[in-house]
Amino acid sequence: MASFFESSITTASSSRSPGKSLAGTRVRRFARSGFAESTLQEMAWHRTRSAGLRWAVAGAIVGSLAGLVAFAPAAWLARVVSSLTDNRVMLADARGTIWRGDAVAVLTGGQDSRSATSLPGRLSWSMRPAWMAMNIDAQHECCLNGVTRLRLEPGLGRMALTLLPTQGAATHGQWPAAWLAGLGTPWNTLQMGGLLSLSSPGFTMERVQGRVRFRGDAQFELAGASSRVATVPTLGSYRLQIKGDPTSGSATVNLLTTQGPLMLSGQGQWLATGLRFRGEARSAEGSEEALSNLLNIIGRRQGAVSVISLG
Repeated sequence: MASFFESSITTASSSRSPGKSLAGTRVRRFARSGFAESTLQEMAWHRTRSAGLRWAVAGAIVGSLAGLVAFAPAAWLARVVSSLTDNRVMLADARGTIWRGDAVAVLTGGQDSRSATSLPGRLSWSMRPAWMAMNIDAQHECCLNGVTRLRLEPGLGRMALTLLPTQGAATHGQWPAAWLAGLGTPWNTLQMGGLLSLSSPGFTMERVQGRVRFRGDAQFELAGASSRVATVPTLGSYRLQIKGDPTSGSATVNLLTTQGPLMLSGQGQWLATGLRFRGEARSAEGSEEALSNLLNIIGRRQGAVSVISLG
């Protein structure tokens, strides 16, 4: 019996050995065959092709984005300006790109306003990126003295615009006072004449989550002012000073008369929530009758004085 089991085990062992040997032989033959080599090459080619396709798609996306930024139309910048100014300053008929373009500068009374006035000629600009900011050079033959330089600093929930000091010029520019009629009441009623100018050693207006902050100083002067509702040829010349407080972000506002029969004065503060201003207007001796109608329009009449209140 024992010899029978021994012979059976020997027979089974000998019967499995040829199968293992045959399988190993087939694997070795397949590995040495040209078919195995071509299969591995095909798999490697598919992997290379997939990687190349991914890089091509990524390159196309990056190239499209770069082209979109490089050739972004000037109309995009016009929309940003309108949004930041509540549609009171508009760049109409914008041409070119956001980096180099031109447009017609328009003042309006805001959303749904029917009043609008434009400046003659076209305002042109060139913009280039700087560290965390954009430098803007603006030119306008009718109204700017040479090149006016601005710095735009966008951020998360904030936007800052800085008027940089000019070299060799006392003022940044002059604008016809008639342009103010586009802002609506009371400017469209007054129909102002004269020349409005701006000078500044550097002034920053920053908008943070809907609130406005100021830094630096700016001064507006209105020279040779006139109005269609007054019978005198010239009302006078006036100065509006704005001084920003770097600590609080607010700004003080002072209005004074340098000369003329219409005497204006007042003080106020430009807070994060808006402008609060209290002033008064009165006529010089001998001009009461000629300026009576004008005093009724620009403020609340209290005897010989017209009280101006904003905010």
